[in-house]
Amino acid sequence: MNATAQQTEFLSWKVVPARLDATQAAWFLGFEPHEIPMLIATGLLKPLGHPARNSTKFFATQTLEQFRRDEKWLARASDAIASYWRERNARRQKAGGRA
Repeated sequence: MNATAQQTEFLSWKVVPARLDATQAAWFLGFEPHEIPMLIATGLLKPLGHPARNSTKFFATQTLEQFRRDEKWLARASDAIASYWRERNARRQKAGGRA
């Protein structure tokens, strides 16, 4: 099953589990899975418990539901992702000697 089919199946569930992994959290919030670490790094999203750096991160569905309905949080999260890419591209251009 490809990622799109998995996402479609997940989003069609009537009852969502109490905790979601990073990929499911991204789908639930409307972000891409690779954007979740950016939201964690900026402090906008916090995983449950105290997971190790390289372990699977889980998120409370109840908290994600609140974020999903909070327009201000969604705006801050979108701005944080845009800022991440802006800074990364600026570093890349500077390292390439095109500053």
